[in-house]
Amino acid sequence: MHDHTLRIQIRRLAIAAAAMAWVAIPGAAIAGQPAEPLPEASRLAIERLVQTQSKGLPGEISLQLQGARNLPPCDAPEAFLAPGTELRGRISIGLRCVSPAPWKRFVQAYVGVQGRYYVAAQPIEAGQALGAADISERRGDLAALPRSVVTDPSALHGVVSANRIAAGAPLRKELLRGTVVIQQGQTVKVVAQGAGFSVSTEGRAMTRAEVGATVQAKTRDGRLVSGIADQEGQIRLAQ
Repeated sequence: MHDHTLRIQIRRLAIAAAAMAWVAIPGAAIAGQPAEPLPEASRLAIERLVQTQSKGLPGEISLQLQGARNLPPCDAPEAFLAPGTELRGRISIGLRCVSPAPWKRFVQAYVGVQGRYYVAAQPIEAGQALGAADISERRGDLAALPRSVVTDPSALHGVVSANRIAAGAPLRKELLRGTVVIQQGQTVKVVAQGAGFSVSTEGRAMTRAEVGATVQAKTRDGRLVSGIADQEGQIRLAQ
């Protein structure tokens, strides 16, 4: 994955740009009552909050802020997010103040996440194993896409389509499942590897397993071991 890059783009939407604000963030302004630009201290407080809360998001962050009407003066405004608020798409960001008088207001914002995601390069049938020719990388606003869209290419290794996927459709996690490589009761190779050594034995799988899933097996001497199913249908023990 590319390193996370943060770029905050603050757009102050003054009276002359009120119509643009209405399009960018519907419902944030009332016709005839245009919002005023945010005071500098409030804008900086929101920017600091977004910088902190957006760490770890898979892309480049952009922020559009709607101005606020009749925002009281404040010596040191503090920005906050309501519990459960996810920092993506159209959200409300809170501002609160203690001095010179206590108050709390909410500012409408749009948080964009520009990053890479993956789509079907061609129609993919249900049950079809995905290969390199089936996958295409795109870049766009992840906030405008389903939350389950695949952004990490490693999540596409060893998977099959659970449903038919149209060409160009974003690849979502719920549309994919791992390839079953081990069946319940199957005799499997159990491998333990470490620095400078590799030991293997045979065992009987206790359950079916997809690539990357945890699975248990009973070895010939009756021990119950647990490991990860690999693409070759082996169980690799955790070290």
